[in-house]
Amino acid sequence: MKHLEASRPAAWLLALLAAGTILFGVGVVLAPPAVQAQNIGERTVSGTVQDASSNQVSGATVFLRNEKTKTIRSYTSDNDGHFHFAQVDMAQDFDLWAEKGGHKSAMKTVSSWDARKDFVADLKLK
Repeated sequence: MKHLEASRPAAWLLALLAAGTILFGVGVVLAPPAVQAQNIGERTVSGTVQDASSNQVSGATVFLRNEKTKTIRSYTSDNDGHFHFAQVDMAQDFDLWAEKGGHKSAMKTVSSWDARKDFVADLKLK
């Protein structure tokens, strides 16, 4: 008889947990809210290179440097001043800047906290 009485609270608890799972979804019962995961996947980084007068600059070298590994990718802006990097890891932080003829743009950060799949930036040479 003691065995039967001891199993009743366990059965009651299981029934309660099952009801909670149906009402709230699997894994949410009696648990605090989950922290949102960092961005996963890849993004594109694109934009234009401009001179001090906001004219597009062709032939500028645009750099994308991984802040952690320090690896650098580069792209030469096209005739319309556009640049484009594909397959940029969203879980990493990057520095982005352009250079041409001794002129350099301000550095921009492509942050892992930024959820945009398409990061667009204009880089103005000084």
